[in-house]
Formats: sequence, structure tokens, C-alpha cells
Amino acid sequence: MKARRQMKIMELINAGPIETQEELATLLSQSGFEVTQATVSRDIKELRLVKVPLGENKYCYALPPEIPKGSIDPRLKRIFRESVISMDYSENMIVIKTLPGSAQGVAYAVDNVDWEEILGSLAGDDTILIIVKNKEEAPEVIKRFEEFLG
Repeated sequence: MKARRQMKIMELINAGPIETQEELATLLSQSGFEVTQATVSRDIKELRLVKVPLGENKYCYALPPEIPKGSIDPRLKRIFRESVISMDYSENMIVIKTLPGSAQGVAYAVDNVDWEEILGSLAGDDTILIIVKNKEEAPEVIKRFEEFLG
């Protein structure tokens, strides 16, 4: 639930300016998440959201500056670790099973690791299909994903 809520927060932040925790809590409630101000505050801290100028002495929440290409954001590792149930592969396809409702958040994490071996991912509710360029690279990609779980 936490991973899904935090993925929703990132989606909301990207969709438009959010100036206050109260506004974010209202948007989360409208999206089906029951939250308290304390929960929203913790999520903001864990996601390392920052306030950026909006103009006219106003500020809004934004995602932190981008992580250098190829490095792994600890927040993405946490989402992966909290949501993944199992992984397996065949040829150049990797299937990741997640908790119900968590696949899109994990797929977002996978897409953001920006590994050259990965062509892309497709996510359902609890299953992700990852396409790897070469079948020889699939075992190595699985091994790297397993490090996220450690």
C-alpha cells in the first residue's frame, strides 16, 4: 500500500503544482487513499520531495533532482524490495510477480534504473514483463534485480 501511495504521489506531483501537504492529502483521498497529515509528511520525506518556486512567492512540491544515469536511487530499491514476490526469465523475457496493485510502481523503478540491457517493461496489476535486448543478458539482469531485494 505504501509503495502504491508513494507512486501516486509522484504521479500527482508530475501532473501539476501542489503547494501544500493538505492539498496533496486531498488529492490522495480523491484517488482512493486514506491518509493523515503525518503519513503525507513521512511520504514527502521518504520521497525526498523538494519545494521549488512557482512564482509570485509561491512554491510547489517537486521530485528531487535527477540521479546520475546508471546509479540506483535508494527509493526505487525500497519500492522494489517491498513489492516483489518472485522473478523468473525465459530467453530475453523476465517476468516479475508483485503484490496486487504494485506492478506499475515496480515497473517505474525498473524503467528508471536505465540499464542498457533493458528495452522496456509492461505492467499489469501484479505482473511485469521486461524485455531484455539479448537472451544472454537476462540472467545477469535477474542477478542485479536480486541485489535490490538484499
